[in-house]
Amino acid sequence: MKILVVEDEVASMKFISHLMVKYGECDTASDGIEAVRIFEVSLSSGPPYDLICMDIMMPEMDGHEALQKIRQLEELYSIPPKREVKVIMTTALDDPKNVMNALFKGGADEYLVKPITSANVEEAMKKVKLL
Repeated sequence: MKILVVEDEVASMKFISHLMVKYGECDTASDGIEAVRIFEVSLSSGPPYDLICMDIMMPEMDGHEALQKIRQLEELYSIPPKREVKVIMTTALDDPKNVMNALFKGGADEYLVKPITSANVEEAMKKVKLL
C-alpha cells in the first residue's frame, strides 16, 4: 500500500508515519500545496496513492482545500469513484462543523481526532476498507 502523510508539525508527521509504515510505503508532505503536487505526480507517473492521512489545519493550504484539489485531480485523470484515494483527515479539533466539512462536504473517508493512537488508526483503516 502506498501512503501519503500530510502534516505541518514535524513531530506529528514522524509519529503518524511511524504508525502507518506497518501498512505500507510512506511518503510525507509538510503542507497542502506539497501534498497536491506529490499526489499529481503519483497519478501521472504511478503508482497512485492508496491512502492519504492529512491534517486539516496547515499553513498555505489547509487540508480541506488540498482534499478538494485532490478530488479534482482524480476527476481530471478519470479515476472512478470506487478507485479514489482513501483519505483520513486528522485534527486537534473535535467539533461537528469540522467533521461535517471533512466527511460530508470535503470527500474524506474518515476523521481522526488527535492524539492519534495505533488503535484508532487501525480502526480507521478497517472503516475505509484498507484492512
